[in-house]
Amino acid sequence: MGTPHNEAAQGAFAKTVLMPGDPLRAKFIAETFLTDARLVNNVRGVQGYTGTYRGTPVSVMASGMGMPSIGIYSHELFHFYDVDNIIRVGSAGGISPKLKLRDVVMAQGACTDSDYAHQYGLPGTFAPIADFTLLETAVAVARRMGVEPPVGNLLSSDVFYNKAGNTMDWGKMGVLAIEMETAALYCNAAEAGKRALTICTISDSLVTGEELPPADRQTSFTQMMEIALGVAVEMAEK
Repeated sequence: MGTPHNEAAQGAFAKTVLMPGDPLRAKFIAETFLTDARLVNNVRGVQGYTGTYRGTPVSVMASGMGMPSIGIYSHELFHFYDVDNIIRVGSAGGISPKLKLRDVVMAQGACTDSDYAHQYGLPGTFAPIADFTLLETAVAVARRMGVEPPVGNLLSSDVFYNKAGNTMDWGKMGVLAIEMETAALYCNAAEAGKRALTICTISDSLVTGEELPPADRQTSFTQMMEIALGVAVEMAEK
């Protein structure tokens, strides 16, 4: 059984799926880190792979860009493919002056300018947050690697080219960085009763104007990927 966006067979995905935005980054993770990786989905070129990492089944599949896109793919993985954990591994733009290029940031929560949560008909504002078990595990894995990751709020925005020019205002409330997917992923996990976490690498800084070239974004975020894979192994042992 497939979906309109996923041709994989039932059981083709592991319980934990790493989800970068870029299909080429999904391919890189599969080919670099997974043993016996096989392509299980390629509808619309959104590549999904399953293999093993240190003997643990792990999948990786792209989400595309933006909340509508990750909203579709994560919903289908949670509801139709019995996936328990989705770890977004993506890039983000630093809003906090404390962040440097290539810093690994973990999203405890996701502020948003999106109306994504309107669909749930709640009588107020839903606060999308990470699953604590995934977050706690990721911080522990990172520390064992010698990394002390900043943990806090990200901003999930519907717009990349913000004509209002007010993105930095979120920094006044301690928001660390901006990206375009996490709030929808966290909403979907909450609705499905599943787990989600976003781990991002700072690819550019809205403070300094520095940025990494696209090729580096695709292949150099290995620290973030290794943390996420370590979490997948530990979750399989819990």
